[in-house]
Amino acid sequence: MPRLRQVSKSEATGNVSKFYKALFGDRDPVAEPGTATGTPGNWWSVFALVPYIFDHATDHFGMFGMFASESISKLDNKVRELGIMRAGYAQGSQFVFSQHCKAARRFGITDEQIAAIPHWQVSDLFDAKERAVLAWADALIYDGGRASDELFEALHSHLSDEDILELTYHIMGYNLHAVCCKALRLEFDDVPERIIEVPVPGKGEPSDWAGSAWQGKE
Repeated sequence: MPRLRQVSKSEATGNVSKFYKALFGDRDPVAEPGTATGTPGNWWSVFALVPYIFDHATDHFGMFGMFASESISKLDNKVRELGIMRAGYAQGSQFVFSQHCKAARRFGITDEQIAAIPHWQVSDLFDAKERAVLAWADALIYDGGRASDELFEALHSHLSDEDILELTYHIMGYNLHAVCCKALRLEFDDVPERIIEVPVPGKGEPSDWAGSAWQGKE
């Protein structure tokens, strides 16, 4: 379950109430969780703890038409979703990756391309523009923004200055959500730590598998 308290329907006000109605209908998202896409929905009920942070986050979604009457974004939808999907995968957030697989499909990215996101570098399913976008996402997430001039020029040959700024903003915005979801145990990122010691068989006594020197014996 989430590490932070969730805001119930009875506590919600203003913009939070509007989103609760759209996502959960008449249900209390804390008592009766679940959204139409199969998520628990606790990103919403936890971010609602601080309404101005909730508003800031949902304004970002509204930029490209999510929960809004129109999109003000000038960036190609496929470009954005490729970048966000790769960011979710690279950051290890099942929530961000899974949700944006669905969004990507809506904008014409094929199931085969979605399945190839983890190994895009060796896939022939992406054109030069798409490969530059995916490489840019990797530079932002894996390399902390250390993007080479050669990579930038490749991206710039396909996207305008404005497009590159917006793509970078969306990738890093969803990187924030990916990290928050893992740290706060939200949605599909509510999973136990998998990097732990695996005990040796039996009673845990040292074995001779590595030789006497390894055991400190002469």
